[in-house]
Amino acid sequence: MNLRQMEVFHAIMRAGSVTGAARLLNVTQPAVSAVLRHCEDQLRIKLFERTGGRLQPTPEAEAIFPDIANIFQRVETVSRVANDLAGGRLGNITVAATFAIANGPLAEAVAVFSRFKPSVRFSVHALPTHQVIDRVSRREADFGLGFGPIRDPAVEAELLASAEIACIMPTDHPLAQEEVITVEKLAGHPIITYAPHTPIGGPVETAFRDCDVELVRAVQVNYSMTAFVLAARGAGIAMVEPLLLSAASMPSLVARRFEPRITVETMLIHPIGRGQTRTMRSFIDTLKTKISETYGTVLPEPIDGSPSS
Repeated sequence: MNLRQMEVFHAIMRAGSVTGAARLLNVTQPAVSAVLRHCEDQLRIKLFERTGGRLQPTPEAEAIFPDIANIFQRVETVSRVANDLAGGRLGNITVAATFAIANGPLAEAVAVFSRFKPSVRFSVHALPTHQVIDRVSRREADFGLGFGPIRDPAVEAELLASAEIACIMPTDHPLAQEEVITVEKLAGHPIITYAPHTPIGGPVETAFRDCDVELVRAVQVNYSMTAFVLAARGAGIAMVEPLLLSAASMPSLVARRFEPRITVETMLIHPIGRGQTRTMRSFIDTLKTKISETYGTVLPEPIDGSPSS
C-alpha cells in the first residue's frame, strides 16, 4: 500500500462509508472508490464488504488497521508540533551561561517565559565563559551567555549590556564609607577575584600593575557568588561583577565603584550559521529585557546588597 491508499483506507475506517471518507479528505466519492478498488487489486484481498448501505471492514482490514492508524497518529503529532512551533508554544531550549547570568537574569527570564508558555522545556548549564563558548561552538547549546570580549571564530557574539567591576565588602569595612575606591586605596587589602587569564581577573590585575600597586590576591574564585560569601566572611574585598548581589539577599555587603573603571560585557553567543526557531527568538527577547532591567540597577549610584524595593 502506498501512502495515498493508506490515507483513503484510514478515512473509510473512520467514516464508515465512501461518502464520509470523501468528505474527510475533501475529494470526490468516485476518487475514493477508485483508490480503494486499486488498493484491493494490488493487495489481492477484499478490505470492505457492503452491508446495509455501509462498508463493513473484513478481518483482513481489521488486522492492518492498527498499524495504519498508528502511522496517521504520528502524522497528526508531527503536524501539531509543527503548528505549536510556528505559534511559539512548544520547543526545547538549551542554554549555557556563566554562573552570574544563569542565576540572575537568565533564571528570571526562564521563570517568566515558562509561566506564559509552559510547554517549552529548558536545559540550563552554568559554566565559565570559555566552556560556554565551547558548548555553543560544538552545538551542544542553542546559544550561550558569557562575558566578553569573545574572539572565537567558531561562534558569533552580540553585545547585550555593559556593566562595571565593583568592590564588594562588609558594611563595617573601613572602605565601605567610600563612594569610589581607587587602586591606591586597595593597597595592602586582601582581594578576592577571578584568575588572571579570565575576562574579569585579567583587567583587575592590569589595573593594579598600571598603578604600581601590589595586588594581594587572597582568594581566586570562578563564581561571583563564592566571592560574595567569602567577602561576607571577612576573607577580603571581592572584585567581581555585582549582577547577583541584590538577588543574593546579603544585606551585610555593600558594592562600591572601582576606578579605573573596568567594563564587563555580557555577550549573547550563537553557533555560526545556525538559525533560531520562533520560540527561541521569543525567549531571547524576554532574556534581553531581563538583562536590561538587571544592568539598569548595577551601580548607577553606590548600592548596598539588600534587594531593591
